[in-house]
Amino acid sequence: MDGDADVARAAALLAEPARAKVLIALADGRALPASLLADEAGVSAQTVSAHLHKLLAGGLLAVERSGRHRYYRLAGPEVAEAVEAIARIAKPQPIKSLRQSTRAAALREARTCYDHLAGRLGVSLLEGLVRRDALKRTDGGSGAERRPDDPLAQQLPDGPYVLGSKATEVFADLGVDLAEQTSRRKLLRFCVDWSEQRHHLAGQLGASVANSLLDRGWVRRRPRQRAVDLTEAGQEALAELL
Repeated sequence: MDGDADVARAAALLAEPARAKVLIALADGRALPASLLADEAGVSAQTVSAHLHKLLAGGLLAVERSGRHRYYRLAGPEVAEAVEAIARIAKPQPIKSLRQSTRAAALREARTCYDHLAGRLGVSLLEGLVRRDALKRTDGGSGAERRPDDPLAQQLPDGPYVLGSKATEVFADLGVDLAEQTSRRKLLRFCVDWSEQRHHLAGQLGASVANSLLDRGWVRRRPRQRAVDLTEAGQEALAELL
């Protein structure tokens, strides 16, 4: 029989600054090599190797082999959700440089939350989908506004949205065929965005929308960052569609 969840051990793994930076770097769902993670965390290759070993042993990371190389990724979306949950309740770090300030602003504007879009962009996408009746609120709420009793520290277990009457048409315009969404993963999931304190789209549909916008060049990843940029083409297209 298993005992209670070892919350203290998991929290201790997250409490070290370099390990926290590694988890944040991987929170967009990608797998990265140790060399890049060392650079992201600002530590040596030897130091990041020790941190990665602890994160693997603690069940927060998984490793993939490709030839002689190893690529590290989060063990699952629940790890990204835990990181996002802590971000919602954590005080922001003091800005000590223009580079740090620019990066923090970029994360608030548009970022990936595991494999879906978050930040102001993610919230705006959801509001546009509601406005176009691709999604419909079931609680009488407005747009992507958070409900008063929504938990701030986890993904929503019961987002107040269903597919709307124009879902097939609107999602097709975004490059997503609803008929092809056959994953065992739940189609509709929603998060309370930690920086906007409103809802954004997650789940299989959220991942499909993010992948489509990236493939079309409407959104572009920033190298070795969770922040993404809405391109000029994407801004024009989404303004017209949503």
